[in-house]
Amino acid sequence: MSGSSTQGIKIVLHPVSDLEAAKAVYTALLGMEPQADSSYYVGYDSEGQHIGLVPASGAEGMTSPVAYWQVPDIEAKLAEVTAAGATLKDPVRDVGNGRLVASFTDRDGNVLGVFQDPS
Repeated sequence: MSGSSTQGIKIVLHPVSDLEAAKAVYTALLGMEPQADSSYYVGYDSEGQHIGLVPASGAEGMTSPVAYWQVPDIEAKLAEVTAAGATLKDPVRDVGNGRLVASFTDRDGNVLGVFQDPS
C-alpha cells in the first residue's frame, strides 16, 4: 500500500431517464431544493454529501449509481488501484474549478470513482 488514503465517499451520481421526475423524488427525499439545476445535471448538497442526477442519455454508459471517493492525490490512487487489478474506465479530467475526477472498474465490473479537489 502506498498510504494514499481516501477521505470517504462524498459524491454519488445517479443516472436517470427523466430528470424532472427524478428531481421531484430526490427533492422530496432530501427535503430541499437542488443547489445545481440544469438540463444536463441536478445536484444536491446534503449532510456533507453531494447527490447528483445525470440524464441517462448523457451519462456515457452509466447504468447504475457511481460512488466517488475523495482522495488527496488522484494519480497516486489510480496507480494504486490499477496495480491491485482495477481497470481504468474514464481517465482523469477537470470538471470545473480544478476538481479532478476519474473512474475505474473492479474485477467484477463495478464502476468506482475518485475525485480530487484543488489544494
